[in-house]
Amino acid sequence: MPMHRIDRALRMAALGACLILSSGLAARAADPTPTAQTSGDDPFYCQERRLGYWFYCTRPKPPEAPQTQAVPDTSATQRLETITSQLRELKARAILEPTPANVTAYIRFQRAQLDRASLFSDVWQRSIWQHPDLDYTLQRPVSTLGKRQWQDARKAERDSVMAHLSQRYGLFYFFAQSCGACSVMSPIVRSVAATWAIEVRAISTDGGPSPDFPRYTAETNQRARMGLEPGITPAVVLWDAAAHRAIPIGYGVMSADELQDRIYLLTTKEAGHDY
Repeated sequence: MPMHRIDRALRMAALGACLILSSGLAARAADPTPTAQTSGDDPFYCQERRLGYWFYCTRPKPPEAPQTQAVPDTSATQRLETITSQLRELKARAILEPTPANVTAYIRFQRAQLDRASLFSDVWQRSIWQHPDLDYTLQRPVSTLGKRQWQDARKAERDSVMAHLSQRYGLFYFFAQSCGACSVMSPIVRSVAATWAIEVRAISTDGGPSPDFPRYTAETNQRARMGLEPGITPAVVLWDAAAHRAIPIGYGVMSADELQDRIYLLTTKEAGHDY
């Protein structure tokens, strides 16, 4: 083909491309609602940059992250149960199949749990030291020196109560001549009553005498009226003259110190305030 025809064909193709581009721009300029106005389009991304007709107007959306299912946290109780089960399994395996590997695995795991328990015990003790409201030994000392001081203060308070007890209370003492424990308990009751000037009414359940209480009376259903356990001797009952009620102190043999402690607690302390 001659050169002048090739030049003419190229000029015609370039002219056609210019006409097509011009018509596209004119059409977009005439359209008052460009594609950038569709829902979700970005004005800057489409309108202000004037990318032209052949560009997508909507900004590409970032890929969504894959949704992973949340795994529930294992509770502390479940973790502890798992450790306990594993320890039992290792122990059983070591007993049933006592190979060096099985026995060693059990010992190692047991040692790890002993270390865990020791750490817990240490933190427990430190917490008690730093929080006096949690320290029970402040109410009931366990050290030799602290316990002695507490007992001395307790005895002084108890003796003060016992010194004024006879103003309101008296004692009923139920015994039997045939009761071996009564021969041990009778002199204890008499001694405590004499120390604090407490009146005692001794009642024989079988009608027999007592060398410690010569001025006794035979029982005539007094225990039933007081709501006491029938047939058990010796029995000591505190009588509240102000409230007209019986307060059982105890049955069987008690030391003088224990008898006084029970009287002190039942007359001055509410349940849950001294334990």
